[in-house]
Amino acid sequence: MAKSEIHPQWYPDAKVYCNGELVMTVGSTKPELHVDVWSGNHPFFTGTQKIIDTEGRVERFLRKYGMVSGDQSAETGKKKK
Repeated sequence: MAKSEIHPQWYPDAKVYCNGELVMTVGSTKPELHVDVWSGNHPFFTGTQKIIDTEGRVERFLRKYGMVSGDQSAETGKKKK
């Protein structure tokens, strides 16, 4: 049992808002939470994430660990003029 008067108030149905819209309810020590990002609008979770590869790091990694077929590795190894 928790000691009285030393713990913050617990709100089991705290509302989480993102851009003024209620997105979920969670347990929290605050009755309302306002967030900028949550799993419903984050690119990682929505599948809209893009990998920016400016130095060929992805291709180099794929070649190193054998995740690219022979035809593709030959194409990525060519230098463009």
